[in-house]
Amino acid sequence: MEGAIVAAVVLAAATVFGLVRKRRDGVLRERRGNGMAGEPPDEQLLAVVELGERATLVQFSSAFCAPCRTTRRVLGEVAALVEGVSHVELDAEAHLELVRRLNVLRTPTTLVLDTAGREVRRAAGAPRKADVIAALGAAIG
Repeated sequence: MEGAIVAAVVLAAATVFGLVRKRRDGVLRERRGNGMAGEPPDEQLLAVVELGERATLVQFSSAFCAPCRTTRRVLGEVAALVEGVSHVELDAEAHLELVRRLNVLRTPTTLVLDTAGREVRRAAGAPRKADVIAALGAAIG
């Protein structure tokens, strides 16, 4: 009987974890403590990324990441759709120091940067096209 209770508790915890992760995956969130006007952009990131005229979509990917391909397609489509927006894909393994500095915990991770290169929004996981367009509104407007 005790084994059945432990199994039920583990199953319930795994279900809750899965539901929370599914709900949060790919959602573009405003960066915590984001004082956009007073906070300088990350110089190390700017050394690697060429900024777009109006905004920049930065994608951290890895070689064997299946959601990275979906993210690449979505961000590429949005960059082609919105004038002045560029999409830059960075290999997380090739930029480990930057990954650590920016606290990128998984791939794909998408950063939405404003014209000055400050992070406005971030998503871990594959974001939806509509969410990326909405996040660009915050970066541009």
